[in-house]
Amino acid sequence: MKTFKRLLRFATPLHHYVPELMTYTVLGIVFGIVNFTMLIPMLQVIFGQTKMDVVNTLPHFAFTVDYFKTAFNYYFNQFYTPATPLRGLAFVCSIIVTATILANFFRYMAARVLVRMRMNVLERMRNTLYNNLTHQSLDFFHNRQKGEILSVMTNDVQEIEASVISSIQVFLRDPFLIIAYFGVLFYMSWQLTLFTIVFFPISGFLVSYISKKLKQKGYFSQEMLGKILNVSEETVSGIRVIQAFSGEGFMQRKFAAINRRFSVVSKSMFNQREMASPVSEMLGVIVIVILVMYGGNLVLTRANGGILDGAGFIVYLVFYSQILNPAKNVASSITTLQRGIVAGERIFGLMDVPPHIEERPNAKPVADFRQRLVYDNVTFKYEQQNVLRNVNLAIEKGQVVALVGKSGAGKSTMADLLPRFYDVNEGRITLDGEDIRDFKLNDLRNLMGIVSQEAILFNDTVFNNIAFGHPDAKLEDVIHAAKIANAHEFIAQLENGYETGIGDRGMKLSGGQRQRLTIARAVFKNPPIMILDEATSALDTESEKLVQEALDKLMQHRTTIVIAHRLSTIQHAHEIIVMDKGEIVERGRHDELLALNGIYKRLVEMQEFK
Repeated sequence: MKTFKRLLRFATPLHHYVPELMTYTVLGIVFGIVNFTMLIPMLQVIFGQTKMDVVNTLPHFAFTVDYFKTAFNYYFNQFYTPATPLRGLAFVCSIIVTATILANFFRYMAARVLVRMRMNVLERMRNTLYNNLTHQSLDFFHNRQKGEILSVMTNDVQEIEASVISSIQVFLRDPFLIIAYFGVLFYMSWQLTLFTIVFFPISGFLVSYISKKLKQKGYFSQEMLGKILNVSEETVSGIRVIQAFSGEGFMQRKFAAINRRFSVVSKSMFNQREMASPVSEMLGVIVIVILVMYGGNLVLTRANGGILDGAGFIVYLVFYSQILNPAKNVASSITTLQRGIVAGERIFGLMDVPPHIEERPNAKPVADFRQRLVYDNVTFKYEQQNVLRNVNLAIEKGQVVALVGKSGAGKSTMADLLPRFYDVNEGRITLDGEDIRDFKLNDLRNLMGIVSQEAILFNDTVFNNIAFGHPDAKLEDVIHAAKIANAHEFIAQLENGYETGIGDRGMKLSGGQRQRLTIARAVFKNPPIMILDEATSALDTESEKLVQEALDKLMQHRTTIVIAHRLSTIQHAHEIIVMDKGEIVERGRHDELLALNGIYKRLVEMQEFK
């Protein structure tokens, strides 16, 4: 119930929907009742059993059942006489047609309100979930499978639409139908109606039992679906490796095993969910049969105190049959809702994770970098394991500082701490003497540009990738950035130039072209601080030369931190920091470090700058 209430909050404010919805629903029910009520005089006319009270004067209006009965008799008598029964039948049929048209019109208008609510709920839910994800720190994504996140973003949200919102639609409409029809039934025969109500708790108990079983299996089913998405995403991303190592059979068996477990659980769950409808219908038929027996006896013994005639009893059965559908819908919705509740809990499981990197309430704006960056006795742990220990480093404005060392030495972590992808556990990082945690997060990151080893691009045009985050960018500024990045020449040769789509992750471009686009993106941002994370390590010699030329232009007049892989990128750095096991073990210029005959020299000799 707690999850259901939270899901309902996405439909707020309810006054945008409920008054309008209730108006249309009530009018639809009223005209639906009028429609079926007209069956009584229609049957009486057909069977020649008309015994209407003769009313010669239209009564004064009053919102009562007696007024509407009297008014109908008045108008009916204007048309019907024993000599002209067809006119009376035509009058009744015209009311039925009119009531049917109006009932369906108001049902349609109610449905439009529900559609509006449905779409608004889903839109707000997706936006809230996506906004939460974009504010999470990197460790949030490291600790979760990509397939699990994608499953929640797509399948679980879709499940909310298919189950929870559909159930809300039923709960906002069908209970009123049931209440209205029961009101009419009690009016027609309270003894007969009271007799049939006894059977409803039995149906409720069976539906409740099925619902509990469904919820238990729903968790496992959604978890398996997330694993299916994860394996699928890994296959698409790593198809080259899979085929190169002849791993098709292994991956097929892995996928088939997960898919089989999902199918078994889903089959059982769907079987139980589908059971709710036939169980409700079966109980409904049983009740109808009992109703016919008991009510038929009242009609047959009418002379001995019965209260319904034949036409009235037929209409009573028609009204009662109209209860079965909404009652079945409510029963089915209760069972369906359980699967949606599971999806909702998985969605809130992501929404409720607070961002590890938070902006302080009194955060200050920062617009420029003037003097120096300082790592002041910085220690950082990742899952209780020390990655950096007591790191001290000062970087003056305009300097190029290179970080080198073996894999796992802590180089990338040093760079990731600067834009606050992570926060230090001990010590602090200062910018112009102030802790970076005291600045507004967006302002801090706007001071920095990042070019990483993996060229991360988006399935969009060249223009939008270079001007990422700047929808009002001018073409001349984008071209200028591309020229600095040595990218303008190949862009101009593309089919549509800067408006050419580059495909998923830029797969329509070569590795060197993709990397030059990321450099152009950094140039366009024009930040005072650059972080180059092994930007040329994955390129061939020719591409590396072009990219390195672009990087050299990019580093001019900027403070740059270079995570180095190849000697050519760092030999002219103002200071080279050699790291090992999370600590700075050597520091100095290229020639000075070679003279030390230590770790740096061995790395140079092996050309293993990672």
